[in-house]
Amino acid sequence: MIKVASYNMRKGIGTDRRRSPERILEVLCEIGADVIALQEADRRFGQRVGVLTPHLLDEHSDWKSVGVAKRAQSTGWHGNAILVRKSAEIADCEAIHLPALEPRGAVMADVRTAAGPLRVVGMHLDLSGLWRRKQAAAIIGHVQSCAEPLPTVLMGDLNEWTAAAGCLRDFARDHDFATTGPSFHARRPVGRLDRIMVSRDLRIVDCGVHASAAARKASDHLPIWAVLEPA
Repeated sequence: MIKVASYNMRKGIGTDRRRSPERILEVLCEIGADVIALQEADRRFGQRVGVLTPHLLDEHSDWKSVGVAKRAQSTGWHGNAILVRKSAEIADCEAIHLPALEPRGAVMADVRTAAGPLRVVGMHLDLSGLWRRKQAAAIIGHVQSCAEPLPTVLMGDLNEWTAAAGCLRDFARDHDFATTGPSFHARRPVGRLDRIMVSRDLRIVDCGVHASAAARKASDHLPIWAVLEPA
C-alpha cells in the first residue's frame, strides 16, 4: 500500500497571515504520505522562490522534490510540485503545459516506490469552468499518450464546486475519486475543491481530510490524503 496526499499550501501563508514553511512541513510530517502533490509551492513574484527550500527538506524531512521546476530557485511549475520519499526512484518527470488565460500548469512524475511503480500528476486548475474542462482534457490526453501505462493518481486543487459536473465528470470517465470530504476553507471547510483521483488499476483503501490544529492554521486549504493498493 502507498499513501498519497494533496495540499494547496498557499505559498506557506497561514490563516493568521504569517508565512511559515516550518508549519507546512509540520503538517506534512503529521500526514506521513509517501507521495505529495503541492499547489502554490512557490512564491508569487520575482524569482518564484520555493517555500520549502532544499535545505529545509534535506535537513528536516523524509522527502525530496521532483525536478519539475523551470526556474533555478523554484520548487514547482506554476506552483505545482511533487514530493516523494528520499528512498523512491524518480524514473521520469515533466511539466505539462495547460491551455489558460492566466499561467497554469500541471506536473507529472513516474516514481518507483517500495509499493511498486506509480505515475503521479499534480495540478491546480482554473477558476473558470470552461478553462477547467480544457485543462482536464489536456491532462487526460497527456497521460493517455504516455508510452508505458502505469497505475496513475491525479491530485490537486481542481477549483470545482459542483459535484459530478464539469471537469469532475471528465475525469470520472476513467478514474475513481477518493471521498475525502470538504477541505476549503480551513477554518470552516465547506468546499470539496481538492481531489484525489486514481486509475482503475488502483483501489482506494482509506482516505480523508487532515484537519489537525496545525493544518487549520498553516493554509486556507486543508490537506487531503488517500491510502492506495493495486486493484
